[in-house]
Amino acid sequence: MPMNAAPEPIESPLLADSAGSGIRHGYFTRKGGVSDGIYAGLNVGLGSRDDPEKVRENRRRVAEWFAQPARKLATVHQVHSPDVMVVDATYNGERPEADALVTATPGIVLGVLTADCGPVLFMDPDNGVIGAAHAGWKGALGGILENTIEAMESLGARRETIRACLGPSISVRNYEVGPEFIERFLAQDPTFDAFFSPSERAGHAMFDLPGLTVRRLANAGVKAQSLDLCTYANPQAFYSYRRTTHAGEPDYGRQISAIAIMEK
Repeated sequence: MPMNAAPEPIESPLLADSAGSGIRHGYFTRKGGVSDGIYAGLNVGLGSRDDPEKVRENRRRVAEWFAQPARKLATVHQVHSPDVMVVDATYNGERPEADALVTATPGIVLGVLTADCGPVLFMDPDNGVIGAAHAGWKGALGGILENTIEAMESLGARRETIRACLGPSISVRNYEVGPEFIERFLAQDPTFDAFFSPSERAGHAMFDLPGLTVRRLANAGVKAQSLDLCTYANPQAFYSYRRTTHAGEPDYGRQISAIAIMEK
C-alpha cells in the first residue's frame, strides 16, 4: 500500500448529485495514509494503539482533502449512543461522547470513524445543512439516525430534501449473531425478523445491518441509499473489527467518512 499516495475517498452518487450546493463528501478508504503494520494506510483512529503522530498526519490529510486545517475536522468520542452534537463556528476540537454531528456552518468537516459499523452521511442541499452518523447495531436500534435528522431540522433542514447514504460497513454475509442479539431486536419490533437469515450454527443468524439502516432512514422520510460495500470482505480497502478479531490481531485501524459545506 503506497504511503505517499493521496487519499481517494469513494463518493455516493446520491450525495454527489447536488451541483451548486457547495457540499463535498467522501467515504475514505485505507489509501493515502502513513500508518504501517496492522494499521497500514489512512488510520484515523485516535483510540487505536497506532503511533499518535501518524494518526494526526492521517487526519490532517483528510482535512486537507476538504481544503481545511486539521483543527476543522470535527469528530466525537463514539460510544454507540443515540446522541447528536450540533457543531458551529465556535468548534474548538472537543470530542464529547456522541455518535453523530450536524452543522449548517461552512468550513467545518464532520467525520465519523468506523471499522464495520455503518457510516451515514446526510445532506440537505436546498437548505445548507449536513450531518454524519456512526450507526452500529446499537445506534441504529436506539435511534441515532432519526435523531440526526431531527437535529438537522433544528438547523433549518427539511426531511423531504434530506439525502442520506450508508457507506462501507459489514454485510449480512459476514455478520453472524447469537440468539440474545436476535431476541433484543424482535422484542423491539417483530418485523425486524426480515433482517435475520439462517446461519450454519443452530440458534444463530446472519444479520443485515445495512438493510436495517436503509429501512430506518426511508421510514424517517429521507431519500436513502447504501453503497453496498463490505468492510470485512475487502482488507485492502477497509479496516474491520470483526476481521481483525477472527484473525487474532491485537488491534485495528479505523476509516473515516466525512462531509463539509465548503467555504466560498
